[in-house]
Amino acid sequence: MTILTHPKMPEEPELPRLAQASVSLDRELQAAVLRMAPRPRPCFTPALLDDIARFQDWAARLAAEPASPVRHVVLASATPGTYNLGGDLALFMRLIGARDRQALLDYALRCVRAAYRFAVNLDRPVVSVALVEGNALGGGFEAALSCNVIIAERQAQMGFPEVLFNLFPGMGAYTFLTRRIAPAQAERLITSGTLHSAERLHEMGVVDVLAEPGEGEAALREFTREAARRGNALRAVQEMRRRYRPVRYDELVEITEMWVDMALELEERDLRVMERLVRAQDRRAAGARGGADAGPAGASSVA
Repeated sequence: MTILTHPKMPEEPELPRLAQASVSLDRELQAAVLRMAPRPRPCFTPALLDDIARFQDWAARLAAEPASPVRHVVLASATPGTYNLGGDLALFMRLIGARDRQALLDYALRCVRAAYRFAVNLDRPVVSVALVEGNALGGGFEAALSCNVIIAERQAQMGFPEVLFNLFPGMGAYTFLTRRIAPAQAERLITSGTLHSAERLHEMGVVDVLAEPGEGEAALREFTREAARRGNALRAVQEMRRRYRPVRYDELVEITEMWVDMALELEERDLRVMERLVRAQDRRAAGARGGADAGPAGASSVA
């Protein structure tokens, strides 16, 4: 007698439990998606950095498995109108006031490690993708730039407002921008403090895929379908970029150490600007919780 058996279906991988982000595994997209949801404001809190590290560890393990369902690692946001407003300015002020260089450096290095792992695609056969559906400022813009592909909705604004409080973006901005555009252009973006639309950044070559408002996820799906059709060519381009213009971890560390030393030299007037920007972050967070964007984008510019 012939006994018919059915192949065992692979078990669904357990998703990591996170405090300030959510994770999904989209088999259609072949993507592991992290949606940031930091509190009390949409910035890189220490808890969010913990979540990103756990997500990266989980996605890297999953991508290394035979017949892995993960070919894309996506960094997105769950906050309406906001991708990420950047560094934890309230923490910065506290550590600068205490002259605690080591704690400030530890925070900066955690940001650098997260960005570096996205930049090198977790050292796995995956492509890191930033899905920017709202404003990405300061460190939020750096996080998007660390990914190998940026998909942004047309209305999103991005920029580096650190110059407002006499500082510079020190967690990878220059390194990542100069792999997309000329150094002179990158320097103008960094020092102007101006916010740019995703449309303008697409024209410059900073944004890879431009989507209409509300169509970011559809653009992501189209990108992954196209990647499935042209997988060999896309992987070859990624590998050429990695070999020709590699992202060096030691370079990121050297720059962020410069950032820490400059942050500790900020004067009282600079810290007052930083404090005002924290209040703007709080208003924006309150507006998002209330279902409305709090104020104009420029009023919420933070690093």
